[in-house]
Amino acid sequence: MSERSSGGTVTGSMTSTASLGTSLQLVTVLLVGLLFPSSAPAQARGEWNSARVLELVAQARELRSRTAVDSAFRAYAADARGFVYFFLDRPDVEERTLVKTDQLALEIYWRAPRETRQRIIGMRDRKELPTTIQYHLDHLTVVQDDFGNLIRLGDGDEVEAVVHPVAPEAERFYDFRLADSLSLRMVGGPTPELRVYEVQVRPRDFDLPGYVGSVYLQRSTGAIVRMSFTFTPASYVDPNLDYIRISLDNLAWDGKYWLPYRQEVELRRELPVLEFLAGSVIRGRFEISGYRINPRLPVGLFSGPRITAAPKFQRENFPFEEGLHDRLDVEGLDPSPELETIRRQAYEVAGRAYLSGLSPSRLYVPSVSSVYRYDRAEGSFVGAGLAFQPTTMSRLKLSGGYAFERGKASATMEIGRHPAASGPGLRLQWSSLEDLGGRPGASAAMNTLSGLVAEEDYSDPYFRTGVELANRWLFGSDTRLELGAAWERIRSATDVVSGPVGGFRPVRPVDRGDGAVARLRLETATGPLRWSGTIHAGSFEGGEYATASATVAYRRSFRDRGFTIDGFVEGGLVSEETPIHRYFLLGGRHTLPGHPYRTFAGDRMALARAEIGQNMLAPWLSVRLFGAAGVTDIGDQGLPEAWLTRTSDGIRTSVGVGLGFGWDIMRLDWGRGLGDGGDWEVVFSVHQRFWPWL
Repeated sequence: MSERSSGGTVTGSMTSTASLGTSLQLVTVLLVGLLFPSSAPAQARGEWNSARVLELVAQARELRSRTAVDSAFRAYAADARGFVYFFLDRPDVEERTLVKTDQLALEIYWRAPRETRQRIIGMRDRKELPTTIQYHLDHLTVVQDDFGNLIRLGDGDEVEAVVHPVAPEAERFYDFRLADSLSLRMVGGPTPELRVYEVQVRPRDFDLPGYVGSVYLQRSTGAIVRMSFTFTPASYVDPNLDYIRISLDNLAWDGKYWLPYRQEVELRRELPVLEFLAGSVIRGRFEISGYRINPRLPVGLFSGPRITAAPKFQRENFPFEEGLHDRLDVEGLDPSPELETIRRQAYEVAGRAYLSGLSPSRLYVPSVSSVYRYDRAEGSFVGAGLAFQPTTMSRLKLSGGYAFERGKASATMEIGRHPAASGPGLRLQWSSLEDLGGRPGASAAMNTLSGLVAEEDYSDPYFRTGVELANRWLFGSDTRLELGAAWERIRSATDVVSGPVGGFRPVRPVDRGDGAVARLRLETATGPLRWSGTIHAGSFEGGEYATASATVAYRRSFRDRGFTIDGFVEGGLVSEETPIHRYFLLGGRHTLPGHPYRTFAGDRMALARAEIGQNMLAPWLSVRLFGAAGVTDIGDQGLPEAWLTRTSDGIRTSVGVGLGFGWDIMRLDWGRGLGDGGDWEVVFSVHQRFWPWL
């Protein structure tokens, strides 16, 4: 086998300058289009404020007011069941972390003309992470009258006095458009399918509080079957609110009374002046059934508070029909189809208007380590960033900093669509720090801590300068396809902090040079399974190459039993002439515990890991068992001599036991590498779901 030396030749400056110049021209051409995308709708719609659509709105208003004074319809009672989830999310990496789950049972009452009462008769909860959140009462109850003529949320602390789209004189505040005629399926309801008109609604002035979305009206009567909407930024009283999205479904009970059937509300908050780490999301979903029309109601029911609760012992011992996490275990935390529809409709109706309640210009901190980190290639790095979002669909992010021991700056600029939307994006990097090997050995924050305390750097750094143009297609909430092309310049890192004696392990050099590469990536999910695959095809310093990698991950949580199953299988290979910064590294923490850290290298790799976990003293202590197996190999080109690595020489395996502390945030693992060269290894880490934030 031949040995491959590191360090490639440098091409002529004219070629590099031409490549960079062409890339910068792309930036100029695409900047306006990306930041200010076209507001043209995806398909033909009716005219705004046509005579027909205004007639439909007037019909809905008249029916709504007539129902309130129907002498044959004096009152109703019903039952409601619901779940409220509180979680953290990072849309850019599609990471959602559950914090708290609440399950509720309600008795609801109505009396003509517009008196409502609700009583919480069942309530239980569980925390997955520490929190002191206190919900507004309307987050734990249902909407009984389509909000009346003025929409109000959070006791007025979140939204106050937004005019309802079919309220009297709503035409003064809104434009209306007949968008479609379609059928709505109401699974489990008394009427499984309804023919409706979709009427889109937008404010005449987006600088005022207003409704943005659609109202679905029954074709034969004009009854409101569904409301799917969000709000203008001026609607939000709380400056921390990013958005509120609401879906309300009504059905005809006894064949003629249109009453609440299913409701879903999602609220998302962030810091108002700082885009930092993640947003907090409250998502509630209720179903209402068991209607009793004109029942005999208790005397004095409507004289007390609008919302009351049964005694605590009664609420906690209510015989719920479902487990606390039954639906979550099946559906997960991905947005429901109804919420995805609201997002899509709002973007279509609003066009270029900005819909978030947050400031469009904020400080930008993508992770803790973007503010400060320490490693052997940079020493101490200090950074900052800015985010600018001129429309709901587009955004510009700038981040960068200075590495003091290295004596150089780095920067990144991203221009593109919102992470939850399809569309093009542009990314420019200047001397950005990258890591060899594929799967990281530690979070960036943990790497900083180990570097400062123990002179242990778990990254294998190199630097990249480049520009990439990519387009993203989203298919629902669980499938994403990306196609991109990039020019890049690769440079080796050096150890800038170690003294002449001791210090960090040696930095592994990479091939130095310029290249161009095309990338295709597909990600999708099916229940607890997540699939992803990436293909690269490019050239580097005159040599053409291709790479392919794929991952299948499985995670299933049985939260009511405190039991989890987690695992993945991944593999990859690269062709000859592939630059060595795309090679694979295995061994040690988070790949093959108990084997020397990143000792096994190659141009092909396979790795599998599985673990089962069980809560012992929830939420303070959990225990898990894990096992891993991996293999690397290399073709005739050989491995770089300076890397001090070798192939795995067959399949390497590891087994071990781990403990999780405090909601499984902190982890301590004891792993044993089996076979030749294996030993015991102790790994202290933070759960990997938090790594993107660190």
